[in-house]
Amino acid sequence: MIDLSGELLPVAEEAVDAAVGWLAAAGGEWSTARFKASGEEVTAADVEVEARVTRVLAARTPEIPVFGEESATAGGPLPLPARCWLLDPIDGTMNFARGGPMYAVSLAYVQDGEPRVGVVHAPALGRRWTTPLPNKAHVPSADDLARAVVGVSGTGSARGGPRRFLDRVQDKAYRVRMQGSMALDLVGVAEGWLDACVCVAPKPWDVAAGVALCRDRGRAVLGADGRAFWFDSPVLVAGAVGVARPLARLWTTTASACP
Repeated sequence: MIDLSGELLPVAEEAVDAAVGWLAAAGGEWSTARFKASGEEVTAADVEVEARVTRVLAARTPEIPVFGEESATAGGPLPLPARCWLLDPIDGTMNFARGGPMYAVSLAYVQDGEPRVGVVHAPALGRRWTTPLPNKAHVPSADDLARAVVGVSGTGSARGGPRRFLDRVQDKAYRVRMQGSMALDLVGVAEGWLDACVCVAPKPWDVAAGVALCRDRGRAVLGADGRAFWFDSPVLVAGAVGVARPLARLWTTTASACP
């Protein structure tokens, strides 16, 4: 299959532009949260952003299906088709609904299970990250878990093994940071202001764009078995190899080994 990544980045940015322009002017009534059946928070803005991004993508690339968090059926899009767009309209809805700045629109183009194009836009921060990231100079990061600053997300419903795993991360890492956005944690790893991150129970749209950004910068992105991350993995760890591999081993010896 021909790799269309270079042609699709402008389409992805156009689609994200259509949403963030509206979001900047949306009134407070759009940010009132309600709870989905899953227990996660959602706002009217999540639904509207998804609709605006999807309209652009459907018009520009009608042959590529779009899977967005707010319109996906129970269980999500797995297994993924050969080509698709994965969209999280507001990653970090809890932050957005409370007026916090750590939320982002996250859009990725995925081909043969591999994120090829990623766009993450944080409206409140006025920043956007895309693949390929500009200025690909080496970004220093800790290569030892004991000296690593690790972002963790997806922890709200962690119980049993996952909770024990997170306790071990807290014990082993130099510092733990909880920003409430998987997309921005992965951006942090790509840019170097986090040495690593752990995403518990990631959905494909939560992490696809961030995975593309991290791999673009040469970061390891691993799943529960310590191999390259795949979308059906119950955990994602990303960072320099010397940090990501110990984190994956911690998952194997704690969360995955316990009921």
